[in-house]
Amino acid sequence: MRQPGRRERLDAARERDGDACLWCARPLTGAVAATTDHVVPKVKGGPSWLENEVAACRRCNGERGNRGAVDWLEECERRGWSPDVARLERVLASLAAAIVERGGQRRARPHLDAQLRRLRKRHPAAA
Repeated sequence: MRQPGRRERLDAARERDGDACLWCARPLTGAVAATTDHVVPKVKGGPSWLENEVAACRRCNGERGNRGAVDWLEECERRGWSPDVARLERVLASLAAAIVERGGQRRARPHLDAQLRRLRKRHPAAA
């Protein structure tokens, strides 16, 4: 089974989530380029699956680096931005379900579970 390429996954993430950066809510049009951001970073075992990717602006994607999703979410809130907490929770939950279904991703599971726990503790309405 052929996996979709990066451009296809970015297009699918934008169709699923809309044309705004998950982290700062800037519209991803014109001068604000959309990038594919891995919610569980690749260095922490995150796969290049649509379930692990969101559309983010280049600034947020670059500044986030390999930080955990909840750490970056808290930084975005500290900066006065409006991150989409509900969307982040949906993506994390979707990734957890995809890992259960497909198996594997041994390195990503502990990080993903910790991020979901922290997010639900900090933002109970997102759960």
